[in-house]
Amino acid sequence: MKAILQRVANARVDIAGQTVGAIDAGLLVLLCAERGDVDALADRMLAKILKLRIFSDEAGKMNRSVQDIGGGLLVVSQFTLAADVSGGNRPSFTLAAPPDEGRRLYGYFVAQARAAHPVVATGEFGADMQVHLVNDGPVTIPLQMSA
Repeated sequence: MKAILQRVANARVDIAGQTVGAIDAGLLVLLCAERGDVDALADRMLAKILKLRIFSDEAGKMNRSVQDIGGGLLVVSQFTLAADVSGGNRPSFTLAAPPDEGRRLYGYFVAQARAAHPVVATGEFGADMQVHLVNDGPVTIPLQMSA
């Protein structure tokens, strides 16, 4: 399972001109399920995201988590994180989970996030989305969890 975290001042997802998910300060989580990923990986990924200390404390040091600041999570499915470009100029996405399994793992991750954190917004799995964000810092962190 892969994710790109972006610390944001605010972020939103629009589909067909309508906002479907939005947060103020927090984390935009671009999430990719890969072949062979299981629920336990999603659990580990979520635990890491919630505890990762990438928000500034009163001294300006990255010492607070999204939970510490009461920030939001905006979780967006992003199968293109599984892109393999080693064979040419056109990306292959064979490392991504099949669509049904990707949808299930995305839904599982979102459900677990909502159970563990008070502010969780989402995009829509498989939709053509426009993601708007103000990256705070900028701070962008790649994460990968494997069995």
